[in-house]
Amino acid sequence: MTMPVTELPTTLAEAHALILALAEERAALEAENSRIASEMATLTTANADLAAVNQAADARIVELTAIVKMLERTLYGTRSERLRSDKPSDEQIAFAFDEIATGVAAIEAELAKAGGKDKEKRAPRPRKEFGAHLERVEIVIEPEVPPGCEGLEKVLIGEDVSKRLDVTPAKFRLIVTRRPKYAYRNRDGVVQAPAPAHLIESGLPTEALLAQIAVAKYADGLPLYRQEAIYGRDGVDLDRSLMAQWMGKVGFELQPLADYVLEKIKQGERIFADETTLPTLAPGSGKTQKAWLWAYARDDRPFGGNGPPMVAYRFEDSRGGECVERHLADFAGILQIDGYAAYNRLARSAGANEGVTLAACSAHVRRRFYELHVNESSHLATQTVKMMAGLWEIEAGIRGQDPATRVTVRQEKSAAIVAALFDLWEKELPRLPGKSKLAEAIRYATSRRAALERFLSDGRIEIDSNTVERAIRPQTITRKNALFAGSHGGGRTWATIATLLQTAKMNDVDPHAWLTQTLERIAQG
Repeated sequence: MTMPVTELPTTLAEAHALILALAEERAALEAENSRIASEMATLTTANADLAAVNQAADARIVELTAIVKMLERTLYGTRSERLRSDKPSDEQIAFAFDEIATGVAAIEAELAKAGGKDKEKRAPRPRKEFGAHLERVEIVIEPEVPPGCEGLEKVLIGEDVSKRLDVTPAKFRLIVTRRPKYAYRNRDGVVQAPAPAHLIESGLPTEALLAQIAVAKYADGLPLYRQEAIYGRDGVDLDRSLMAQWMGKVGFELQPLADYVLEKIKQGERIFADETTLPTLAPGSGKTQKAWLWAYARDDRPFGGNGPPMVAYRFEDSRGGECVERHLADFAGILQIDGYAAYNRLARSAGANEGVTLAACSAHVRRRFYELHVNESSHLATQTVKMMAGLWEIEAGIRGQDPATRVTVRQEKSAAIVAALFDLWEKELPRLPGKSKLAEAIRYATSRRAALERFLSDGRIEIDSNTVERAIRPQTITRKNALFAGSHGGGRTWATIATLLQTAKMNDVDPHAWLTQTLERIAQG
């Protein structure tokens, strides 16, 4: 600090005061320099942290991008680029995209935290309303009384209400039943209340626990070895071999009900049928062998029926036509199927059920052309997919109508589209290489023309067999999680219990509550 000569001190006291002022100013400058240096160090550290976060985010983005590209190759790539011979299921694709969404959300949260600011709030959107059966816990948060407002009357002018979904984890408990014994003076004998009946006599589980295990395995795809680990976290040791024995008993007791469901299905005017593999252990070898789970579904609601929807499963070690012939003995009606030839036995005259009419699934036809369409390998396939889309739009408008109305609309709108499709296919087929995928798709459709066109003249028939495919899909998930059924007995138990639980779900009935009540009634005779 340089001062003009006129401002220099002229006395010792003024010089002393000036020295003190200069010392204070120097201390303030040093403090400011120290603060700036500290802020610079903080900023340097923050920049390093941001760089690390950005680097981690970039790595995660690369990983998520790789997942997307893998899915694209698996779905749309050429055969040599695909990672597996069969395409991923809807559940596998949904799982992959769930992982992508989770990864993106984690990146956004980390970047927002590192940047020192919260994520921008999105515009409020309507939330799904939950059922009235859920317990409501009211929490009222009162504001603190502002200074100067003590003793004044407060007036409620409004409130903000938010709802959050909470859960109380399932808890095990022991039901201790005591049955006192009494003897009366001057009387012979002992008086005691009879023991309540249970499905597992003298066993550990209540019917509610049996229902929990069954629903978890056969409805929710949670195999017994996973349940064993989950229950172990609660300090409850339930060996999976013991639970397997319980399920065998449950399946045995429920078998008459499952048989009844199949009989009710066979009383319908139309049945959907499908089948899927269910690997089982070959006795004595320790290896798995291929078995089959057959599914038969009934749902009359699309053509105005008021009967409840239902599905029945049957376990077999064969995929032969004799199985479906045995399952559907005495059935007379419409059987809606995919293109599998085993079902044709029901339409043959030699020993077949003369009353069965076969109807094909247009979704299976569309699927073959759609695979070529998404690969952009065929203009004809794209044209086919676009034309067939109009058929499903028409079906959406007549779902739930009576059969006569459905036939009228289909004749007016759908028949021309179907005729144009077959004309297109028959015109183009001679021009295509015989072994090409497009030629195979066309031959698949034209060889089933009568069965595919049957929905145009019968309003009870659906355009596709998606009803039974939806019913069989949960079993494929359970199969993947469980790896195999274990044995033929395990496969039959699987089919029995799954029949009843899936039927309950199709009717919006809580499978656990229903099965608990049913097992209690069976136990009580």
